[in-house]
Amino acid sequence: MIDNIVTGFGAALSAENLLWCFVGVLLGTVIGILPGLGSATGVAILIPVTLTFDPLTALIMLAGIYHGAQFGATITAILIATPGEASSVVSTLDGYRMARNGRAGPALAISALGAFVSAMVSLFALAAVAPFFARLALDFGPPEMLAVMILGLCTIVVFSGRNLLLGMGLGLLGVLIACIGVDVGSGMPRYTFGQISLFGGVPYVEVMIGLFAIGELLNQLHIGLAEPVKARFRDLMLTKEDLKRAAPSTARGTVVGFLLGCLPGAGTTLASFMAYGAEKKLSKNRRKLGSGAIEGVVAPDAATNAASNANFVPTLVLGVPGGATTAVLLGAFLIYGIQPGPLLFENQPTLVWGLLASFFIGNVILLVLNLPLAPVMAQLLRVRYSIMYPLIIATSLIGAYSVKNSMLSIWIVIFFGLVGYAMKRLNFPVAPLVLGLVIGPLFEKALVQTSALAAGDSLVLFSSPTAVGILVLALVLVAGPAVVKSLRRGRRVQTAEADTGSGPAADDNSTHPRPDRERDPSNTSTERRS
Repeated sequence: MIDNIVTGFGAALSAENLLWCFVGVLLGTVIGILPGLGSATGVAILIPVTLTFDPLTALIMLAGIYHGAQFGATITAILIATPGEASSVVSTLDGYRMARNGRAGPALAISALGAFVSAMVSLFALAAVAPFFARLALDFGPPEMLAVMILGLCTIVVFSGRNLLLGMGLGLLGVLIACIGVDVGSGMPRYTFGQISLFGGVPYVEVMIGLFAIGELLNQLHIGLAEPVKARFRDLMLTKEDLKRAAPSTARGTVVGFLLGCLPGAGTTLASFMAYGAEKKLSKNRRKLGSGAIEGVVAPDAATNAASNANFVPTLVLGVPGGATTAVLLGAFLIYGIQPGPLLFENQPTLVWGLLASFFIGNVILLVLNLPLAPVMAQLLRVRYSIMYPLIIATSLIGAYSVKNSMLSIWIVIFFGLVGYAMKRLNFPVAPLVLGLVIGPLFEKALVQTSALAAGDSLVLFSSPTAVGILVLALVLVAGPAVVKSLRRGRRVQTAEADTGSGPAADDNSTHPRPDRERDPSNTSTERRS
Protein backbone atom coordinates (compact mmCIF):
# COMPACT_ATOMS: atom_id res chain seq x y z
CA MET A 1 0.00 0.00 0.00
CA ILE A 2 2.84 2.40 0.82
CA ASP A 3 4.27 1.98 -2.68
CA ASN A 4 0.87 2.83 -4.15
CA ILE A 5 0.56 5.95 -1.99
CA VAL A 6 4.05 7.10 -3.02
CA THR A 7 3.11 6.54 -6.66
CA GLY A 8 -0.10 8.51 -6.19
CA PHE A 9 1.56 11.52 -4.58
CA GLY A 10 4.28 11.45 -7.25
CA ALA A 11 1.57 11.84 -9.89
CA ALA A 12 -0.64 14.33 -7.99
CA LEU A 13 2.14 16.71 -6.90
CA SER A 14 3.02 17.90 -10.40
CA ALA A 15 2.71 21.66 -10.90
CA GLU A 16 -0.19 21.30 -13.35
CA ASN A 17 -2.18 19.00 -11.10
CA LEU A 18 -1.61 21.20 -8.04
CA LEU A 19 -2.80 24.25 -9.98
CA TRP A 20 -6.03 22.62 -11.16
CA CYS A 21 -6.65 21.07 -7.76
CA PHE A 22 -6.52 24.58 -6.26
CA VAL A 23 -8.80 25.93 -9.00
CA GLY A 24 -11.26 23.09 -8.42
CA VAL A 25 -11.36 23.61 -4.64
CA LEU A 26 -11.83 27.37 -5.04
CA LEU A 27 -14.57 26.99 -7.66
CA GLY A 28 -16.23 24.31 -5.56
CA THR A 29 -16.35 26.58 -2.51
CA VAL A 30 -17.98 29.33 -4.56
CA ILE A 31 -20.45 26.86 -6.09
CA GLY A 32 -21.33 25.54 -2.63
CA ILE A 33 -22.00 29.05 -1.32
CA LEU A 34 -24.53 29.68 -4.10
CA PRO A 35 -27.85 28.08 -3.03
CA GLY A 36 -29.28 25.58 -5.47
CA LEU A 37 -26.17 24.69 -7.44
CA GLY A 38 -24.46 22.04 -5.33
CA SER A 39 -21.53 19.80 -6.12
CA ALA A 40 -23.34 17.55 -8.62
CA THR A 41 -24.48 20.51 -10.73
CA GLY A 42 -21.08 22.19 -10.49
CA VAL A 43 -19.23 19.07 -11.62
CA ALA A 44 -21.69 18.49 -14.48
CA ILE A 45 -21.36 22.09 -15.69
CA LEU A 46 -17.56 22.04 -15.68
CA ILE A 47 -16.95 18.62 -17.26
CA PRO A 48 -16.79 20.14 -20.78
CA VAL A 49 -14.00 22.48 -19.60
CA THR A 50 -11.83 19.49 -18.74
CA LEU A 51 -12.20 17.54 -21.99
CA THR A 52 -8.81 18.74 -23.28
CA PHE A 53 -7.03 17.88 -20.01
CA ASP A 54 -5.10 14.77 -19.15
CA PRO A 55 -7.61 12.33 -17.51
CA LEU A 56 -5.87 12.47 -14.11
CA THR A 57 -5.71 16.27 -14.16
CA ALA A 58 -9.37 16.49 -15.14
CA LEU A 59 -10.48 14.11 -12.38
CA ILE A 60 -8.37 15.96 -9.80
CA MET A 61 -10.05 19.24 -10.69
CA LEU A 62 -13.55 17.72 -10.61
CA ALA A 63 -12.83 16.03 -7.27
CA GLY A 64 -11.64 19.40 -5.93
CA ILE A 65 -14.98 20.91 -6.95
CA TYR A 66 -16.75 18.08 -5.12
CA HIS A 67 -14.90 18.64 -1.84
CA GLY A 68 -14.95 22.43 -2.06
CA ALA A 69 -18.71 22.53 -2.61
CA GLN A 70 -19.28 20.49 0.56
CA PHE A 71 -17.66 23.17 2.71
CA GLY A 72 -19.06 26.08 0.71
CA ALA A 73 -22.58 24.82 1.38
CA THR A 74 -21.81 24.76 5.11
CA ILE A 75 -20.70 28.40 5.12
CA THR A 76 -24.11 29.74 4.13
CA ALA A 77 -25.87 27.16 6.31
CA ILE A 78 -24.08 28.52 9.37
CA LEU A 79 -24.10 32.22 8.56
CA ILE A 80 -27.55 32.79 7.05
CA ALA A 81 -29.39 29.45 7.56
CA THR A 82 -29.32 28.79 3.81
CA PRO A 83 -27.98 25.27 3.15
CA GLY A 84 -26.34 25.02 -0.25
CA GLU A 85 -26.85 21.25 -0.32
CA ALA A 86 -29.13 18.77 1.40
CA SER A 87 -26.15 17.36 3.32
CA SER A 88 -25.58 20.75 5.00
CA VAL A 89 -29.16 21.03 6.28
CA VAL A 90 -28.23 19.57 9.66
CA SER A 91 -25.48 22.18 10.05
CA THR A 92 -28.12 24.89 10.28
CA LEU A 93 -29.65 23.39 13.44
CA ASP A 94 -26.73 24.34 15.70
CA GLY A 95 -24.44 26.27 13.36
CA TYR A 96 -26.90 29.10 12.76
CA ARG A 97 -27.65 29.27 16.50
CA MET A 98 -23.94 29.59 17.19
CA ALA A 99 -23.74 32.39 14.63
CA ARG A 100 -26.66 34.24 16.23
CA ASN A 101 -24.94 33.83 19.60
CA GLY A 102 -21.85 35.61 18.29
CA ARG A 103 -19.84 32.42 17.67
CA ALA A 104 -19.95 32.20 13.89
CA GLY A 105 -16.14 32.10 13.74
CA PRO A 106 -15.78 29.01 15.94
CA ALA A 107 -18.65 27.33 14.07
CA LEU A 108 -16.96 27.84 10.70
CA ALA A 109 -13.52 26.98 12.06
CA ILE A 110 -14.59 23.75 13.77
CA SER A 111 -16.50 22.77 10.64
CA ALA A 112 -13.37 23.18 8.53
CA LEU A 113 -11.14 21.47 11.10
CA GLY A 114 -13.55 18.58 11.69
CA ALA A 115 -14.02 18.07 7.96
CA PHE A 116 -10.24 18.03 7.46
CA VAL A 117 -9.63 15.48 10.24
CA SER A 118 -12.44 13.23 9.03
CA ALA A 119 -11.12 13.51 5.46
CA MET A 120 -7.63 12.43 6.52
CA VAL A 121 -8.88 9.49 8.58
CA SER A 122 -11.38 8.35 5.96
CA LEU A 123 -8.83 8.62 3.17
CA PHE A 124 -6.36 6.43 5.05
CA ALA A 125 -9.20 3.97 5.61
CA LEU A 126 -10.16 4.25 1.95
CA ALA A 127 -6.63 3.47 0.83
CA ALA A 128 -6.25 0.59 3.29
CA VAL A 129 -9.58 -1.20 3.18
CA ALA A 130 -11.22 -0.20 -0.12
CA PRO A 131 -11.23 -3.78 -1.49
CA PHE A 132 -12.67 -5.14 1.77
CA PHE A 133 -15.46 -2.56 1.90
CA ALA A 134 -16.14 -3.14 -1.78
CA ARG A 135 -16.76 -6.83 -1.06
CA LEU A 136 -18.92 -5.80 1.90
CA ALA A 137 -20.91 -3.46 -0.33
CA LEU A 138 -21.47 -6.31 -2.78
CA ASP A 139 -23.30 -8.18 -0.01
CA PHE A 140 -25.69 -5.26 0.43
CA GLY A 141 -28.64 -6.15 -1.74
CA PRO A 142 -32.11 -4.56 -1.71
CA PRO A 143 -33.13 -6.18 1.64
CA GLU A 144 -30.07 -4.80 3.41
CA MET A 145 -30.55 -1.34 1.86
CA LEU A 146 -34.22 -1.42 2.92
CA ALA A 147 -33.10 -2.16 6.50
CA VAL A 148 -30.67 0.79 6.33
CA MET A 149 -33.48 3.08 5.16
CA ILE A 150 -35.73 1.86 7.97
CA LEU A 151 -32.91 2.70 10.39
CA GLY A 152 -32.67 6.14 8.78
CA LEU A 153 -36.40 6.73 9.20
CA CYS A 154 -36.16 5.65 12.84
CA THR A 155 -33.80 8.57 13.50
CA ILE A 156 -36.93 10.73 13.24
CA VAL A 157 -37.38 9.76 16.88
CA VAL A 158 -34.16 11.62 17.67
CA PHE A 159 -35.22 14.79 15.84
CA SER A 160 -38.76 14.86 17.20
CA GLY A 161 -37.94 16.40 20.56
CA ARG A 162 -40.49 15.84 23.31
CA ASN A 163 -43.48 15.43 20.99
CA LEU A 164 -42.80 12.09 19.34
CA LEU A 165 -46.18 11.83 17.60
CA LEU A 166 -45.73 15.25 16.01
CA GLY A 167 -42.25 14.33 14.79
CA MET A 168 -43.49 11.06 13.31
CA GLY A 169 -46.37 12.87 11.61
CA LEU A 170 -44.00 15.41 10.06
CA GLY A 171 -41.68 12.60 8.95
CA LEU A 172 -44.61 10.84 7.29
CA LEU A 173 -45.57 14.11 5.60
CA GLY A 174 -42.05 14.34 4.20
CA VAL A 175 -42.30 10.79 2.84
CA LEU A 176 -45.65 11.62 1.21
CA ILE A 177 -44.18 14.74 -0.43
CA ALA A 178 -41.35 12.54 -1.72
CA CYS A 179 -43.99 10.30 -3.36
CA ILE A 180 -44.80 13.05 -5.87
CA GLY A 181 -43.51 12.06 -9.30
CA VAL A 182 -43.27 8.82 -11.28
CA ASP A 183 -43.93 5.62 -9.36
CA VAL A 184 -40.76 3.53 -9.24
CA GLY A 185 -42.66 0.24 -9.50
CA SER A 186 -45.26 0.95 -12.19
CA GLY A 187 -43.78 3.95 -13.99
CA MET A 188 -47.06 5.84 -13.63
CA PRO A 189 -47.15 9.49 -12.53
CA ARG A 190 -48.79 10.22 -9.19
CA TYR A 191 -49.80 13.43 -7.41
CA THR A 192 -48.42 15.48 -10.30
CA PHE A 193 -51.76 17.16 -11.17
CA GLY A 194 -50.89 17.03 -14.84
CA GLN A 195 -47.65 19.02 -14.37
CA ILE A 196 -44.91 17.40 -16.45
CA SER A 197 -42.30 19.32 -14.47
CA LEU A 198 -43.31 17.34 -11.36
CA PHE A 199 -42.63 13.95 -12.98
CA GLY A 200 -39.14 14.05 -11.51
CA GLY A 201 -40.52 14.70 -8.02
CA VAL A 202 -40.27 17.71 -5.74
CA PRO A 203 -36.64 18.90 -5.87
CA TYR A 204 -35.43 18.89 -2.28
CA VAL A 205 -32.81 21.61 -2.80
CA GLU A 206 -35.57 24.13 -3.49
CA VAL A 207 -37.50 22.76 -0.52
CA MET A 208 -34.47 23.27 1.76
CA ILE A 209 -33.97 26.83 0.55
CA GLY A 210 -37.62 27.61 1.25
CA LEU A 211 -37.86 25.90 4.64
CA PHE A 212 -34.64 27.29 6.07
CA ALA A 213 -33.64 30.49 4.27
CA ILE A 214 -37.01 32.05 3.42
CA GLY A 215 -38.72 30.56 6.49
CA GLU A 216 -36.10 32.01 8.86
CA LEU A 217 -36.18 35.35 7.06
CA LEU A 218 -39.98 35.64 7.36
CA ASN A 219 -39.79 34.66 11.01
CA GLN A 220 -37.20 37.36 11.71
CA LEU A 221 -39.35 39.93 9.93
CA HIS A 222 -42.30 38.89 12.10
CA ILE A 223 -40.48 39.31 15.40
CA GLY A 224 -38.67 42.44 14.21
CA LEU A 225 -35.30 42.94 12.59
CA ALA A 226 -32.56 41.72 14.89
CA GLU A 227 -29.49 43.82 15.51
CA PRO A 228 -26.35 42.74 13.65
CA VAL A 229 -24.14 40.36 15.61
CA LYS A 230 -21.25 42.28 17.12
CA ALA A 231 -18.73 39.91 18.64
CA ARG A 232 -15.18 40.64 19.72
CA PHE A 233 -12.47 39.19 17.54
CA ARG A 234 -11.32 36.83 20.29
CA ASP A 235 -14.88 35.47 20.47
CA LEU A 236 -14.50 34.39 16.85
CA MET A 237 -11.58 32.07 17.65
CA LEU A 238 -11.67 28.45 18.78
CA THR A 239 -10.91 27.68 22.42
CA LYS A 240 -9.39 24.62 24.07
CA GLU A 241 -12.83 23.75 25.43
CA ASP A 242 -14.25 23.82 21.89
CA LEU A 243 -11.57 21.43 20.67
CA LYS A 244 -12.07 19.14 23.66
CA ARG A 245 -15.81 18.92 23.07
CA ALA A 246 -15.43 18.51 19.31
CA ALA A 247 -12.92 15.64 19.34
CA PRO A 248 -15.25 12.72 20.24
CA SER A 249 -18.01 14.10 17.99
CA THR A 250 -15.59 14.27 15.07
CA ALA A 251 -14.57 10.65 15.67
CA ARG A 252 -18.19 9.43 15.81
CA GLY A 253 -19.16 11.45 12.73
CA THR A 254 -16.20 10.08 10.78
CA VAL A 255 -17.09 6.46 11.56
CA VAL A 256 -20.79 6.92 10.74
CA GLY A 257 -20.02 8.83 7.53
CA PHE A 258 -17.44 6.36 6.24
CA LEU A 259 -19.58 3.28 6.88
CA LEU A 260 -22.66 4.78 5.19
CA GLY A 261 -20.62 6.33 2.39
CA CYS A 262 -19.35 2.89 1.36
CA LEU A 263 -22.91 1.78 0.55
CA PRO A 264 -23.99 2.36 -3.08
CA GLY A 265 -26.59 5.10 -3.34
CA ALA A 266 -26.58 6.10 0.34
CA GLY A 267 -24.94 9.46 -0.38
CA THR A 268 -23.83 12.07 2.15
CA THR A 269 -27.18 13.45 3.31
CA LEU A 270 -28.21 10.33 5.20
CA ALA A 271 -24.75 10.22 6.82
CA SER A 272 -25.08 13.78 8.17
CA PHE A 273 -28.51 13.05 9.66
CA MET A 274 -27.36 9.76 11.19
CA ALA A 275 -24.27 11.41 12.71
CA TYR A 276 -26.42 14.12 14.31
CA GLY A 277 -28.73 11.40 15.60
CA ALA A 278 -25.74 9.61 17.13
CA GLU A 279 -24.77 12.81 18.94
CA LYS A 280 -28.30 13.11 20.29
CA LYS A 281 -27.78 9.71 21.92
CA LEU A 282 -24.09 9.61 22.80
CA SER A 283 -22.80 13.14 23.34
CA LYS A 284 -22.22 14.35 26.90
CA ASN A 285 -23.83 17.65 25.86
CA ARG A 286 -26.76 16.09 23.98
CA ARG A 287 -29.27 18.25 25.85
CA LYS A 288 -27.63 21.37 24.38
CA LEU A 289 -27.98 20.17 20.78
CA GLY A 290 -30.28 22.45 18.83
CA SER A 291 -29.38 25.52 20.85
CA GLY A 292 -25.92 26.18 19.45
CA ALA A 293 -23.78 23.21 20.55
CA ILE A 294 -20.47 22.79 18.78
CA GLU A 295 -21.03 19.01 18.67
CA GLY A 296 -24.07 19.59 16.46
CA VAL A 297 -21.88 21.36 13.90
CA VAL A 298 -18.76 19.22 13.75
CA ALA A 299 -20.39 15.75 13.81
CA PRO A 300 -22.57 16.10 10.67
CA ASP A 301 -19.84 17.98 8.80
CA ALA A 302 -17.29 15.28 9.64
CA ALA A 303 -19.78 12.63 8.52
CA THR A 304 -20.45 14.48 5.26
CA ASN A 305 -16.77 14.70 4.39
CA ALA A 306 -16.05 11.11 5.38
CA ALA A 307 -19.04 9.91 3.34
CA SER A 308 -18.01 11.96 0.31
CA ASN A 309 -14.62 10.21 0.33
CA ALA A 310 -16.11 6.78 1.03
CA ASN A 311 -18.50 7.27 -1.90
CA PHE A 312 -15.52 6.52 -4.12
CA VAL A 313 -15.29 2.94 -2.77
CA PRO A 314 -18.28 1.63 -4.77
CA THR A 315 -17.56 4.10 -7.58
CA LEU A 316 -13.96 3.02 -8.23
CA VAL A 317 -14.09 -0.64 -7.20
CA LEU A 318 -17.59 -1.64 -8.34
CA GLY A 319 -18.41 0.97 -10.97
CA VAL A 320 -21.55 1.84 -8.96
CA PRO A 321 -22.01 5.48 -7.87
CA GLY A 322 -22.13 6.13 -4.14
CA GLY A 323 -24.17 9.31 -4.52
CA ALA A 324 -25.41 11.96 -6.94
CA THR A 325 -22.04 13.67 -7.45
CA THR A 326 -20.12 10.43 -7.88
CA ALA A 327 -22.75 9.40 -10.44
CA VAL A 328 -21.77 12.48 -12.47
CA LEU A 329 -18.09 11.69 -11.92
CA LEU A 330 -18.74 8.14 -13.11
CA GLY A 331 -19.96 9.63 -16.39
CA ALA A 332 -16.76 11.68 -16.54
CA PHE A 333 -14.72 8.47 -16.15
CA LEU A 334 -16.48 6.98 -19.14
CA ILE A 335 -15.98 10.16 -21.20
CA TYR A 336 -12.23 9.93 -20.55
CA GLY A 337 -12.25 6.27 -21.62
CA ILE A 338 -11.78 4.87 -18.10
CA GLN A 339 -13.86 1.87 -17.01
CA PRO A 340 -14.30 1.75 -13.20
CA GLY A 341 -14.47 -1.72 -11.73
CA PRO A 342 -12.48 -4.35 -9.85
CA LEU A 343 -9.63 -4.27 -12.38
CA LEU A 344 -9.17 -0.49 -12.29
CA PHE A 345 -6.67 -0.63 -9.39
CA GLU A 346 -4.55 -3.15 -11.31
CA ASN A 347 -4.83 -1.71 -14.83
CA GLN A 348 -4.41 2.00 -14.01
CA PRO A 349 -2.81 2.28 -10.55
CA THR A 350 -1.23 5.69 -11.27
CA LEU A 351 -4.58 7.24 -12.11
CA VAL A 352 -6.43 5.71 -9.12
CA TRP A 353 -3.79 6.44 -6.50
CA GLY A 354 -3.06 9.85 -8.00
CA LEU A 355 -6.76 10.69 -7.64
CA LEU A 356 -6.82 9.46 -4.02
CA ALA A 357 -3.66 11.44 -3.23
CA SER A 358 -5.32 14.55 -4.65
CA PHE A 359 -8.05 14.16 -2.01
CA PHE A 360 -5.38 14.71 0.65
CA ILE A 361 -4.01 17.71 -1.20
CA GLY A 362 -7.45 19.22 -1.85
CA ASN A 363 -8.45 18.98 1.81
CA VAL A 364 -5.19 20.59 2.90
CA ILE A 365 -5.87 23.47 0.48
CA LEU A 366 -9.42 23.76 1.86
CA LEU A 367 -8.12 23.97 5.42
CA VAL A 368 -5.45 26.54 4.56
CA LEU A 369 -7.99 28.65 2.69
CA ASN A 370 -10.91 28.50 5.08
CA LEU A 371 -9.56 28.12 8.63
CA PRO A 372 -7.83 31.54 8.73
CA LEU A 373 -10.79 33.10 6.89
CA ALA A 374 -13.42 31.83 9.36
CA PRO A 375 -13.35 34.98 11.56
CA VAL A 376 -13.35 37.13 8.42
CA MET A 377 -16.39 35.34 7.00
CA ALA A 378 -18.13 35.76 10.35
CA GLN A 379 -17.95 39.53 9.88
CA LEU A 380 -20.74 39.13 7.33
CA LEU A 381 -23.10 39.05 10.31
CA ARG A 382 -22.16 42.64 11.10
CA VAL A 383 -24.04 43.81 7.99
CA ARG A 384 -27.42 45.33 8.79
CA TYR A 385 -30.27 42.96 8.08
CA SER A 386 -32.15 45.57 6.07
CA ILE A 387 -29.31 45.15 3.56
CA MET A 388 -28.66 41.43 4.04
CA TYR A 389 -32.22 40.14 3.76
CA PRO A 390 -32.85 41.41 0.19
CA LEU A 391 -29.52 39.83 -0.81
CA ILE A 392 -30.55 36.51 0.78
CA ILE A 393 -33.89 36.56 -1.04
CA ALA A 394 -32.29 37.40 -4.39
CA THR A 395 -29.55 34.78 -3.98
CA SER A 396 -32.04 32.09 -2.91
CA LEU A 397 -34.45 32.69 -5.78
CA ILE A 398 -31.71 32.95 -8.41
CA GLY A 399 -30.06 29.79 -7.08
CA ALA A 400 -33.37 27.90 -7.13
CA TYR A 401 -34.18 29.06 -10.67
CA SER A 402 -30.74 28.04 -11.92
CA VAL A 403 -31.31 24.38 -10.97
CA LYS A 404 -33.79 23.69 -13.79
CA ASN A 405 -34.33 27.15 -15.32
CA SER A 406 -37.97 26.81 -14.33
CA MET A 407 -40.38 29.17 -12.59
CA LEU A 408 -41.78 26.13 -10.79
CA SER A 409 -38.63 26.13 -8.66
CA ILE A 410 -39.39 29.72 -7.60
CA TRP A 411 -42.94 28.80 -6.58
CA ILE A 412 -41.67 25.77 -4.64
CA VAL A 413 -39.24 27.97 -2.72
CA ILE A 414 -41.98 30.49 -1.91
CA PHE A 415 -44.50 27.82 -0.87
CA PHE A 416 -42.09 25.98 1.41
CA GLY A 417 -40.83 29.31 2.72
CA LEU A 418 -44.37 29.95 3.99
CA VAL A 419 -44.46 26.38 5.37
CA GLY A 420 -41.15 26.94 7.15
CA TYR A 421 -42.39 30.23 8.59
CA ALA A 422 -45.57 28.57 9.88
CA MET A 423 -43.55 25.74 11.46
CA LYS A 424 -41.29 28.21 13.25
CA ARG A 425 -44.27 30.16 14.58
CA LEU A 426 -45.89 26.92 15.80
CA ASN A 427 -42.56 25.63 17.17
CA PHE A 428 -42.69 22.50 14.99
CA PRO A 429 -39.40 20.66 14.36
CA VAL A 430 -38.29 21.00 10.74
CA ALA A 431 -35.75 18.16 10.73
CA PRO A 432 -38.28 15.25 10.70
CA LEU A 433 -39.98 16.72 7.61
CA VAL A 434 -36.65 17.11 5.82
CA LEU A 435 -35.49 13.63 6.83
CA GLY A 436 -38.70 12.06 5.50
CA LEU A 437 -38.32 13.98 2.24
CA VAL A 438 -34.71 12.87 1.76
CA ILE A 439 -35.10 9.22 2.76
CA GLY A 440 -38.52 8.74 1.12
CA PRO A 441 -37.27 8.08 -2.46
CA LEU A 442 -34.44 5.84 -1.23
CA PHE A 443 -36.84 3.89 0.98
CA GLU A 444 -39.35 3.42 -1.86
CA LYS A 445 -36.67 2.26 -4.29
CA ALA A 446 -35.30 -0.30 -1.82
CA LEU A 447 -38.83 -1.46 -0.95
CA VAL A 448 -39.81 -2.00 -4.61
CA GLN A 449 -36.56 -3.83 -5.36
CA THR A 450 -36.92 -6.05 -2.29
CA SER A 451 -40.54 -6.85 -3.15
CA ALA A 452 -39.62 -7.72 -6.74
CA LEU A 453 -36.70 -9.85 -5.60
CA ALA A 454 -38.84 -11.89 -3.20
CA ALA A 455 -42.02 -11.96 -5.32
CA GLY A 456 -43.86 -9.97 -2.68
CA ASP A 457 -42.68 -11.99 0.31
CA SER A 458 -41.90 -9.45 3.02
CA LEU A 459 -40.24 -12.10 5.21
CA VAL A 460 -37.18 -11.99 2.93
CA LEU A 461 -36.07 -9.03 5.03
CA PHE A 462 -35.51 -11.42 7.95
CA SER A 463 -33.59 -13.97 5.92
CA SER A 464 -30.46 -11.80 5.87
CA PRO A 465 -28.41 -11.69 9.11
CA THR A 466 -27.09 -8.25 8.16
CA ALA A 467 -30.60 -6.87 7.63
CA VAL A 468 -31.78 -8.40 10.91
CA GLY A 469 -28.87 -6.81 12.76
CA ILE A 470 -29.70 -3.40 11.29
CA LEU A 471 -33.39 -3.82 12.18
CA VAL A 472 -32.45 -4.70 15.77
CA LEU A 473 -30.39 -1.51 15.89
CA ALA A 474 -33.41 0.43 14.62
CA LEU A 475 -35.56 -1.16 17.32
CA VAL A 476 -33.05 -0.19 19.99
CA LEU A 477 -33.02 3.36 18.64
CA VAL A 478 -36.80 3.61 18.92
CA ALA A 479 -37.48 1.66 22.11
CA GLY A 480 -34.16 2.16 23.88
CA PRO A 481 -34.81 5.64 25.32
CA ALA A 482 -38.17 4.57 26.78
CA VAL A 483 -36.65 1.45 28.38
CA VAL A 484 -33.70 3.38 29.82
CA LYS A 485 -36.02 6.06 31.15
CA SER A 486 -38.22 3.43 32.80
CA LEU A 487 -35.21 1.73 34.41
CA ARG A 488 -33.88 5.03 35.71
CA ARG A 489 -37.26 5.92 37.15
CA GLY A 490 -37.39 2.55 38.95
CA ARG A 491 -33.93 3.09 40.42
CA ARG A 492 -34.88 6.57 41.61
CA VAL A 493 -37.98 5.21 43.32
CA GLN A 494 -35.94 2.50 45.06
CA THR A 495 -33.31 5.04 46.12
CA ALA A 496 -35.97 7.40 47.45
CA GLU A 497 -37.60 4.60 49.43
CA ALA A 498 -34.27 3.62 50.93
CA ASP A 499 -33.43 7.22 51.89
CA THR A 500 -36.81 7.99 53.49
CA GLY A 501 -37.20 4.59 55.14
CA SER A 502 -40.48 3.92 53.39
CA GLY A 503 -39.70 0.29 52.65
CA PRO A 504 -41.65 -2.70 53.98
CA ALA A 505 -39.84 -2.71 57.34
CA ALA A 506 -40.56 0.97 57.83
CA ASP A 507 -44.20 0.38 56.96
CA ASP A 508 -44.40 -2.31 59.70
CA ASN A 509 -42.93 0.06 62.28
CA SER A 510 -45.26 2.87 61.31
CA THR A 511 -48.26 0.55 61.49
CA HIS A 512 -47.30 -1.02 64.86
CA PRO A 513 -45.32 1.63 66.73
CA ARG A 514 -43.30 0.62 69.78
CA PRO A 515 -44.88 1.77 73.05
CA ASP A 516 -41.73 3.43 74.37
CA ARG A 517 -41.60 5.65 71.29
CA GLU A 518 -45.16 6.89 71.56
CA ARG A 519 -45.11 10.29 73.13
CA ASP A 520 -47.61 13.02 73.55
CA PRO A 521 -46.29 16.23 72.06
CA SER A 522 -48.05 18.17 74.83
CA ASN A 523 -45.90 16.48 77.50
CA THR A 524 -42.59 17.48 75.94
CA SER A 525 -42.09 20.60 77.98
CA THR A 526 -43.06 18.79 81.23
CA GLU A 527 -40.50 16.04 80.57
CA ARG A 528 -37.80 18.60 79.86
CA ARG A 529 -38.53 20.50 83.09
CA SER A 530 -38.45 17.34 85.13
